Amino acid sequence: MSTNSAALRVEGVSISFGGLRALNDVYLEIGKNEVVGLIGPNGAGKTTLFNALCGLVTPDSGSFYLDGHKHAFPRTDALVDLGIARTLQGVGLFADLTVLENVMIGAQHLAQTGLISAALARNTKDENRIRERARIALERVYAGGLADRRADTLSYPDTKRVAIARALVSEPKILMLDEPAGGLGAQDIEWLNVLIRNLSAQMSVLLVEHHMDVIMSVCSKLYVLNFGEVIASGDSETVRRDPAVIAAYLGTGNS
Repeated sequence: MSTNSAALRVEGVSISFGGLRALNDVYLEIGKNEVVGLIGPNGAGKTTLFNALCGLVTPDSGSFYLDGHKHAFPRTDALVDLGIARTLQGVGLFADLTVLENVMIGAQHLAQTGLISAALARNTKDENRIRERARIALERVYAGGLADRRADTLSYPDTKRVAIARALVSEPKILMLDEPAGGLGAQDIEWLNVLIRNLSAQMSVLLVEHHMDVIMSVCSKLYVLNFGEVIASGDSETVRRDPAVIAAYLGTGNS
């Protein structure tokens, strides 16, 4: 099943926390310019796998490939260089900074270590370049008019837009979205669907989401986790009809 053309591929990923096996022999592949959904019931291991791909958790075993080349599982401070960016479930904006400053942090290696003041105190050509990239990223999510607002004055849907812009400013090859539709209304979800489809023209997208209308609308391929194992994978219709998926996830009222 593995291909050298995949933007990202992991195989044999296993992770244990104490005596609990959180992931067991997990395989996942994201093609170039493909939107892939990762679904499953609460506690299935989705966040653990996401965190392993972002360097927040170190697998006990497994292999990691980018563009067909084997790498060590990434460290958080190496994500920008590897062309990977992610959003967080909790948005994670800095309330006392402007929207533009929050987005600029997404292009900074120092942001990974929390040295925000150092990251922003750069009166150089680099800062000007990053500022322009941040403005472009905001325009991509239709939030250019928010640039000078403080983050703590935004509506919740607007914080979601800004969080995605912050991930986009590093110009990733792989964008990982962690429950981007959480807390959004129908109109904002439709905007999100359009945005994800548009972004896939420039990058690959991995999406963890509980909103099945989003998953079924934008994803060309799904992986379903349950109790730390992939129980099904394939296109949305194949997965929707899989008896194991119906029993484990879609049959629990989340259809």
